[in-house]
Amino acid sequence: MFIEKNITFYSKCEYHFEPIFGKAHVAYISSGKVIGLLKLNKIVQHFSKRTQVQERLTNQIAIELKKNLNIEDEAVILEDKHLCVSSRGIKNKNSSTVTSYYGGVFKNQAKIVELKN
Repeated sequence: MFIEKNITFYSKCEYHFEPIFGKAHVAYISSGKVIGLLKLNKIVQHFSKRTQVQERLTNQIAIELKKNLNIEDEAVILEDKHLCVSSRGIKNKNSSTVTSYYGGVFKNQAKIVELKN
């Protein structure tokens, strides 16, 4: 298993046009093909440049990994701050948002953990 953690990204909320910033964590099990660390960072940066909703951004990164590496075993977790939450309305400065995508063995493991809890 390969894991690249804390890939910094910046995006903009599709609904409020406020900044979103955080870290992406990407993991995959290779089917024989590998890509460089720079490429993983570029994938995250490529999709985060668009105005986004976080759920879609998470899925786009995972789908691009599948396509580039020809794999089924990938996991993507984004944890970030939305300035629309901290600067508008409720103005909650302490909350963060986490989304995840699990494919293949990661998905199966997530289900096992869910059942145990």
